[in-house]
Amino acid sequence: MLSALLNVVMPAVVVAAVGLIVARQMQIDRQALSKLVLYAMTPALVLDTLLHTTVNLTDASQLIVGYLAGVAVMGVLAALCAARFEARTRRSVVAAVVTGNNGNFGLPIALFAFGETGLQFGLIIFITSVMMTFTLGPALYGSSAGLRQGLRAVTRLPILWCALFALLMRILHLELPLGLDRGVHLLAQATLPIMLLALGLQFGASGWPKITRPVVTATGLRLLAGPVVAFGVALLLGLHSAQLQALVLASSMPTAVNAFMLAGEFGADVESVANTVALTTLGSLLTIAAVVTALPLIPAP
Repeated sequence: MLSALLNVVMPAVVVAAVGLIVARQMQIDRQALSKLVLYAMTPALVLDTLLHTTVNLTDASQLIVGYLAGVAVMGVLAALCAARFEARTRRSVVAAVVTGNNGNFGLPIALFAFGETGLQFGLIIFITSVMMTFTLGPALYGSSAGLRQGLRAVTRLPILWCALFALLMRILHLELPLGLDRGVHLLAQATLPIMLLALGLQFGASGWPKITRPVVTATGLRLLAGPVVAFGVALLLGLHSAQLQALVLASSMPTAVNAFMLAGEFGADVESVANTVALTTLGSLLTIAAVVTALPLIPAP
């Protein structure tokens, strides 16, 4: 576990820590940086990876089904565990539990833990989670126009169009011109460290988390139940070892900052979600190390 902590988690922590320190020392436009990552850098990473990935359609489809099945089970568990909270807080707990940070934190960790294959599987999960977050997220927070508004938001994301373009290029057996391909690759290489810096900036501005019962409930489900549920789903679907590892690792990630952003947009329990983001991020440093240590020891189904 110590090896996983030092070799897998620590590199991500170092880069994020730089962002945290900068956030404490000077004013940084975090929103502008987040938009740069979402609308410019991540689409390049999606395009570059999907154009050159060795993951076949069957494996990708199975992984997407597994991820969505795990999210559904976690949503039900969260709703049951938060049943006694008032409605606004209950919906926020469910949203915080099902919305994992498969981008800023998940992609670098997947790369460090399982190499290029881990990154490619992690990217498939990330794309799926982005679509799910912006479509179901508003509905989970109780917005009357949630699904319709979320679908409109997804269509404005260049990530979606880059993914579709890459799939079309693969189907037609076409390649980008060399100069354009190199430019996309160059931008893609910068994405993961900038993601971690953005995470550090956000964490540095949020301060120490306030511990409440809803926050503890959401954190326990996200970090402890998440990997267990994902492992069970992977076994039921008969996923092979690399798919299983990617799914369980993705389900071990902390609550995404997007959950907090959507909570503010749709009038949810912002404080509980913000504190859950902070607490799960801190707690995940240990739980991810434990998961990374355990996964190679588990025999493939």
